[in-house]
Amino acid sequence: MNKQRALVLVEPGKTEVREIDIPSPKPDEALLEVNMVGFCGGDLNGFRGLFELQEYPNVLGHEVGATIREVGNEVPDAFKPGMRVTLNPYLNCGHCVSCRKGRPNACQDNKTMGVRRPGAMTKFISVPWQKLHSSSRLTVRELALVEPLTVGFHAAARGRVTAGEKVAVIGCGIVGMGAIAASVNRGAEVIAVDIDDAKMRIAKLAGAAHAINTTNVDLHEALMEITDGDGPDVIIEAVGNPATYRAAVEEVAYTGRVVYIGYAKKPVDYSTGTFVRKEIEILGSRNCLGDFPDVISYLESGRFPVDAVVSRVVSLDEAGMALAEWSENPGPITKIMVDFDNSVTQ
Repeated sequence: MNKQRALVLVEPGKTEVREIDIPSPKPDEALLEVNMVGFCGGDLNGFRGLFELQEYPNVLGHEVGATIREVGNEVPDAFKPGMRVTLNPYLNCGHCVSCRKGRPNACQDNKTMGVRRPGAMTKFISVPWQKLHSSSRLTVRELALVEPLTVGFHAAARGRVTAGEKVAVIGCGIVGMGAIAASVNRGAEVIAVDIDDAKMRIAKLAGAAHAINTTNVDLHEALMEITDGDGPDVIIEAVGNPATYRAAVEEVAYTGRVVYIGYAKKPVDYSTGTFVRKEIEILGSRNCLGDFPDVISYLESGRFPVDAVVSRVVSLDEAGMALAEWSENPGPITKIMVDFDNSVTQ
């Protein structure tokens, strides 16, 4: 049994299940049996041909819940066969200016699994032990949610969200849910903004105090009412749309902070006088930086609505179709998981 099946993004709009080799762990690596992998927004945009970093063809997947099956002889005793783990999927160069400044999440040559190197959408992968994070309390489904939530946690850290502030999160996909959870965890009063009522309900379960569906309510008027005419202290944009990019700058309070997570798919036109006049800070937020332990601890607290967030669980054979269907109708979907516990090796 030296071959296994994997979901490969061949080109925009096309996936295939292909045979690949089962890896053997190096001395400093652990062989993981993958149990659950989540599709992320990057996978969706890669499928649509809208993610500038996506390389083709590539095995997808970097949101992982797995079990250690074998370890190399240089792996510390802290990691043993049978342990449930997730992993940090980012690989930084260690030499660029970002890495030298201690910000490897913004590495100029970052290689994320499933984007610029092979991913985890298969049964067995081999990973350096330094990338592993374990939890005996979390299920593999919960572990597969850790990485996307870290992106939202990092965005809240970038925005320096503090207790008592009013924070609006635009976009309530899984990364936006992470930003909501992180901001609530920091003591902020959170305003969730989206166009789907189901996601609004999940945002409330994650701790959002207010929910604004912009298909039914004027965003500006609703934010002014909630914030007594000031605007939110922080706005975190987790959509990646020129309209929401502009809205974040227009709606944030004077001297507020705007954090952008999403990649806008088209150029964004601004009235620069708005953010000069307001003296706001505009911050990019990429990947995460040391957030895995915090997210694992948060999930272990049981405060995140895991069952509500996971919209659909599919098999490997159904995964390509599920991704295509998500592309056709993204609105109701927060998270699709691929279950590998019944995958077949050959």
